[in-house]
Amino acid sequence: MLDGKKVLLGITGGIAAYKTAFLVRLLIKAGAEVKVILTESAASFVTPLTLATLSKNPVHLDFVKEEEGTLDWDNHVELGLWADLMLIAPATANTLSKMANGVCDNLLLATYLSAKCPVYFAPAMDLDMYKHPSTKASIEKLQSFGNVMIPAASGELASGLEGEGRMEEPEGIIDLVLEHMRKGLPLDGKKVLITAGPTHEAIDPVRYIGNHSTGLMGVELARKAAVLGAEVTLVLGPSALAIADAYIKVLKVTSADEMFDAVMGEYKEADIVIAAAAVADYKPKTAAQEKIKKKSEHLTLELVKNQDILQTLGKSKKNQFLLGFALETENELSNALSKLKKKNLDAIVLNSLKDEGAGFGGKTNKITFIDKNSSIKSFDVKTKADVAVDIWNEIIDRLHA
Repeated sequence: MLDGKKVLLGITGGIAAYKTAFLVRLLIKAGAEVKVILTESAASFVTPLTLATLSKNPVHLDFVKEEEGTLDWDNHVELGLWADLMLIAPATANTLSKMANGVCDNLLLATYLSAKCPVYFAPAMDLDMYKHPSTKASIEKLQSFGNVMIPAASGELASGLEGEGRMEEPEGIIDLVLEHMRKGLPLDGKKVLITAGPTHEAIDPVRYIGNHSTGLMGVELARKAAVLGAEVTLVLGPSALAIADAYIKVLKVTSADEMFDAVMGEYKEADIVIAAAAVADYKPKTAAQEKIKKKSEHLTLELVKNQDILQTLGKSKKNQFLLGFALETENELSNALSKLKKKNLDAIVLNSLKDEGAGFGGKTNKITFIDKNSSIKSFDVKTKADVAVDIWNEIIDRLHA
């Protein structure tokens, strides 16, 4: 959710400032672009060089900046308008009081007063300061402005006392910012279940029946769902893709039977289900326990049908929005419409292998979105990440219709 976001980090003069190097690193790792404003006292705890190196941007220190022997104005208004979100960490009692009362005696405070984006602040101070009525009043006033507090944690303080006042750890700050950002998003509160990738049906311990699916389309759908606020379960067949997101639970499976069991175990709790996996239609009736030796010119395998996961979901559907995929090579539209009706789907995404840029193995796809009312919408070839955006836009439109 922070990928591509512009984050303005304000650092004030408390011992907790040493943690901000780790905070900047986490923000960058999450895909954010970070600019840092240091107060004069903060520079005593963490160096501008460290933060500039980690953020890959110059650190802002004062209203006037010197570059190559010339003096220039550091535009606080421009900084405030640049940011998608502003984070002040640590926020000392002194800075909190100034923020609450409109005092503007340094670049950080001037930028805060100019910011049009959401502002988060993470208090850090000693126990008695944190509990003081004036600090509580400052925090309450800032919250009344719409600023979001990241509560201080309890633990050993710089003074040696034990109690509230420690700045939340960088990982906790990121988690709380993300949690707040998710509120009010289109899929906030929704549970999404997605299948992705191929299945491998064992012939013997070495060989299997499979297909060319990489799972990328389903993975991109899962990533986008999480960005839109959903709690996601991704049932992923054998795939080289890795996904790490606190809001995406990944259940790895191999065979169609394993995928069936995993999906049915999650289905009742799901609000939206997307069956993007390329599940094998057939499997060997019996898988050999030992490797089959090359004894003759011909090998005959008896295949039996796998359980139809999507059809089973359609039959037991209650309030879920159920979306399937159809990869076709002929009579594409009529086959997709037939599948949509037969399997009791709310919508289906049609791919044709005749379309350049569509199908398995590549980074692009070309889709047609068809809903149960036979509304048909075709899209151009796009990256699978962009296709995921289109699919979710279509689903959300129908959820809110």
